[in-house]
Amino acid sequence: MTPVAVKEESVRDVPWNFAVNVSDIIFITLGLSLISRDTVLPVLISQLTDSKFAIGLLPAIASLGYYLPQLLMASFAEGLRYKKPFVIFVGGLGERLPYPLVGLAVWLLALTSPNAALVILLVGVGMATLSSGIATPAWYDMIAKVIPVQRRGLWSGLGHGIGALLGVAGAWFVGRILVGYAFPSNFGLLFLLATIFISISWMSIALTREPPSTTTKARVPLRYYLRQLPAVLRRDRNYRRYLVSRTVVNLGAMAGGFFMVYGVQRFAIDGAGVGLLTGVLIGSVALMNLVWGLLGDRHGHKSVLTAAAFLVCAAPLIAYLAPSPLWLALTFVLMGSYQAADHASALNIILEFCAPEDRPTYIGLTNTLLAPVLIVAPLIGGGLATLFGFQTLFVVAALVAGGGALLLSLWVQEPRQG
Repeated sequence: MTPVAVKEESVRDVPWNFAVNVSDIIFITLGLSLISRDTVLPVLISQLTDSKFAIGLLPAIASLGYYLPQLLMASFAEGLRYKKPFVIFVGGLGERLPYPLVGLAVWLLALTSPNAALVILLVGVGMATLSSGIATPAWYDMIAKVIPVQRRGLWSGLGHGIGALLGVAGAWFVGRILVGYAFPSNFGLLFLLATIFISISWMSIALTREPPSTTTKARVPLRYYLRQLPAVLRRDRNYRRYLVSRTVVNLGAMAGGFFMVYGVQRFAIDGAGVGLLTGVLIGSVALMNLVWGLLGDRHGHKSVLTAAAFLVCAAPLIAYLAPSPLWLALTFVLMGSYQAADHASALNIILEFCAPEDRPTYIGLTNTLLAPVLIVAPLIGGGLATLFGFQTLFVVAALVAGGGALLLSLWVQEPRQG
């Protein structure tokens, strides 16, 4: 098939590919919201152990698994003429299968062997996020082929927004299940329901009509590929500034996994309250995904990420000042808005820094370089909370996030203007 024919067929398939890939995002967002790493899983871990470090270890392991392998897979992805077969294999076996296994382990072991259940939970989350990281360079390159640049923000915002909106209803079920069923069967049931929805998302990916890549790069030994990467950073000053700014913002998000546990300890929030605050978080994600997606398409994704950075600065300040659970709900509104911006713009902006044939490299390089701070930040947060208390953690997080927001606002140029 000639490049012209490939392009014509790709244009005809845009509505179909847009629909099935929106469906993918909707159902994986809904499924994972039922076992949210920001609300549900920290509470589960707190019932398995008294260690705050273990709560911080959860997002650290998730970040390590997701971000670290991407650069190693970028060269492989650039050599694939078709990305979908690789994506659906890794996304099914590695990314989705661990969740029902973790749910079964929690159901059977949480009472008799809580430490074993905790280890299986952390390993399972690590395996799922590792597989997601392995597949991401190929997956997002496939997305770039099948969805035009002018619709990527809408695709991401609509998918995450509808998924999160459905997750608001799911959060009501989270509260009912946590209150209505005894521990640990309540958490086991949540994992089972999550598995159903993330399986539907996998089937949606499989329906994508992917055209062949018109240009591919010859695969080179990993050591030679890695030697080329410093040149990317040297020649693209604006991209370097973006990486530095995002690193500081991500460090400032160190308190995100502790807000719910803080609420449970300070305000005695029960299972219904956990479900309600999960709904607030997911509802904010739902609303802001579409807002950020449209804003990013029209005005650039840097504006989205900058606004979100200021929100993640404000979130721990609100938690610090909160005299009641109602105030704490505002913290989750801000964190949901921040997460929505990350969904809508964090990967889309990367595609605008580079040529099409370099997309997997830029995706992998960005996420790998951001990985260390994403791994370390929640561990730092756990250490601060353990040594000095939650309120010290919140003040430090706000100061760091504010600095990152200023860097992103004043130092980084919108790549569409470059």
